[in-house]
Amino acid sequence: MSTPFIVQAAKRHTATVIFVHGLGDSGYGLSHVAQMLRKDPQLQHVKWILPHAPTRAITANGGYRMRGWFDIYSFTFKESETEDRDGMLESVKTLEALIQEEIKAGVDASRIVLGGFSQGGAMSLLTGLTSPVKLGGLVTLSGWLPIRNEVEEKLALHTPSLPIFMGHGVEDPIVPVSIAELSARYLSEKFGVASQENIGEPGLKFKEYPGLEHSTSEEELEDVAAFLRHVVPESQ
Repeated sequence: MSTPFIVQAAKRHTATVIFVHGLGDSGYGLSHVAQMLRKDPQLQHVKWILPHAPTRAITANGGYRMRGWFDIYSFTFKESETEDRDGMLESVKTLEALIQEEIKAGVDASRIVLGGFSQGGAMSLLTGLTSPVKLGGLVTLSGWLPIRNEVEEKLALHTPSLPIFMGHGVEDPIVPVSIAELSARYLSEKFGVASQENIGEPGLKFKEYPGLEHSTSEEELEDVAAFLRHVVPESQ
């Protein structure tokens, strides 16, 4: 993997967000999110790591090569369809390595948040739910829970108490909101992750955004900021 794009903390660095891009994008494509949230007076202690996926052939796009964390065989996302398990698990190792680098640098795992958009959101769930260390929280925007049975077998004991925020546009034509709803139900019914009304509480906060397509919105990013302020507040 090429060197991630880094947005340094505006103040003393005491927390890290690793934010993972979607299919065909790069870490640079999420830099606006990091720069926007970095201006929040309560988030200036956060360092942002924006990794770049390797280039690979994407079956659903006719084999066209682009940056991707794993191959996508079909954009219908049916549970019965084959998923690129090997590609996903390879990318899990990449993200786990980034987490371990931060821990070795002195950042406690509880001060690290893993998140992402679309395919990157899927990777944040897959990695965070099976990580041997308990992170500060997970953020998934326009994403879904992949290889669910595999996750269930490798589920970490701390999963039910892990703060998770899932945001999804109701009008998303790429990853239908129904797929996200199914993922949220799976987290609750199979993994014991309680649904929460308040953002940042241990458990899952799943929120849909009317009118939003396969993108982020100002409202959604403000909810992400609220989540971060709660799970990795500035150290006193």
